[in-house]
Amino acid sequence: MKKTILISVLFFTLAMLQAQQTYFGVDLSYVNEMEDCGADFKENNVSKDVYEIFADHNCDLVRLRLWHSPSWYDNLNSGNRYSDLADVKRSIQRAKGEGMKVLLDFHLSDTWADPGNQVVPAAWSAVVDSLDRLKDSLYNYIYRTLDELDGEGLLPEMVQIGNETNKGILLSQAANGAGWQLDWTRNAALFNEAIRAVRDIEAQTNKTIQVMIHIADPKHADWYTENFISNGVTDFDIVGISYYHQWHGDNSIIQVGTIIENLIRDHGKDVMIVETGYPWTSGWDDNASNIISTAHPSYSPLSPAQQERWLTDLSTEVLASGGIGLIYWEPAWVSTNCSSQWAQGSHYENATFFDFQDNLQPDGGIEWLEKTATSIEEVGIYDPFDVSFISNQEFTFSNSSAGQQGAIDLNLYNLNGQLILNKEILPTQAKSYYQINPLPKGIYYFQLMLDGNPVKQQKAVILD
Repeated sequence: MKKTILISVLFFTLAMLQAQQTYFGVDLSYVNEMEDCGADFKENNVSKDVYEIFADHNCDLVRLRLWHSPSWYDNLNSGNRYSDLADVKRSIQRAKGEGMKVLLDFHLSDTWADPGNQVVPAAWSAVVDSLDRLKDSLYNYIYRTLDELDGEGLLPEMVQIGNETNKGILLSQAANGAGWQLDWTRNAALFNEAIRAVRDIEAQTNKTIQVMIHIADPKHADWYTENFISNGVTDFDIVGISYYHQWHGDNSIIQVGTIIENLIRDHGKDVMIVETGYPWTSGWDDNASNIISTAHPSYSPLSPAQQERWLTDLSTEVLASGGIGLIYWEPAWVSTNCSSQWAQGSHYENATFFDFQDNLQPDGGIEWLEKTATSIEEVGIYDPFDVSFISNQEFTFSNSSAGQQGAIDLNLYNLNGQLILNKEILPTQAKSYYQINPLPKGIYYFQLMLDGNPVKQQKAVILD
């Protein structure tokens, strides 16, 4: 009896959770630059708009980085600037034109912001040591950027305050070069001011914008989230995490799932893997060294199919653990004759979704976006019963004890407790197939009742 009560309580606790939107997206920040440098994206060897390619393969979120004033581009290649506001507007328009939502990543720097570099934009260097003046610059920058985007119909659905902010944000050159140190009083004040600007735009436009913080390495996510909250930064919606096997391989996919579960349980925030990547080859197509090349032993040798399998397994674990999705970093950073800040070509062509002729690899990472995959987690006690999705519109019920007496009721719920299906199963049916209306990707729960008592629950995750 105690076990039956536990199952029932667990089910109805989970069922009362807020229904959540799930996302499978890509970061396409490099696309405009690659196209200007001659990249010709193709599908089935036919040229095709790359945003259309991803939309056609079920991508629903595009992430775009925004640098404040990337003046270093002025002396690179043709002198055009990218990932500034003008370029980002062009990218948002392309994403929204294909029906995809947008995550705008404020790097809050003129160049790459990452765990080791968080240099304040040059325009604010004179006020970097005056917290009140720096807060004013930050607020106005974010507010005016979003206000301008809204005026052109380009307001993003999601905003990221900083990029991989393990070191904090908006540091002077001296502080950035002094190694890791984090002044939480200063950091919290800056984050709260940035978030206030977003919320003021929400109030002005009556449009919802989700706010994300971003942490590199899953094993650090809990410590940072706890410190954000304990230092008064609470008005954010999502914890975004970078997870690459190349750098974070001491966390297995299963361990990442546990970290996500704990974050949700302990802090009550949504969680997303906002950056990841996995190579399909150890080869290269230019003079630029590749930044990721390490293969996971269970997903080797490297191949497009292994890239897809790694992504599908990671996504399944993320959703099964309560996370809201995953974004693949720069699947279109192909090689061209142009140079980066460091070398000619791309540092990532071996981890894109395209071959070295810019043709989409149909059995590679792109297939992850199309997968109708499920992950079943049993939390019940009655072993003879099993339920499995075959697709997002068909499932099977199995009863290994077909002679079991008593009516079996099968209930299917979404995450907010809405009953989607109720079906009585005949005791003599060993295996049954059921068609249902197509379900959107997300988390669902099957509940099995025997003679009016709950005996088993299974969680099912639909990736498409």
